[in-house]
Amino acid sequence: MARVNRAKAMLTASELAHLLNVHINTVRRWSNRGILKAYRIGPRGDRRFNKEDINSFLAENPEAKYKNSKVTV
Repeated sequence: MARVNRAKAMLTASELAHLLNVHINTVRRWSNRGILKAYRIGPRGDRRFNKEDINSFLAENPEAKYKNSKVTV
């Protein structure tokens, strides 16, 4: 059960890019540079982003463009 709840609290790189109004490659670059924490899943290493980490990122980087001030969990 906890695994399902945790999965709902994660966003894909595409979903996050849409939320922040940036290109998906920007999200990937931030992840690669350690600016935004990502979790790698599956054999392809797809990125997933925790909503709490996203809120922390937004709090630390107010200059980041985004559509919503908070990501609801």
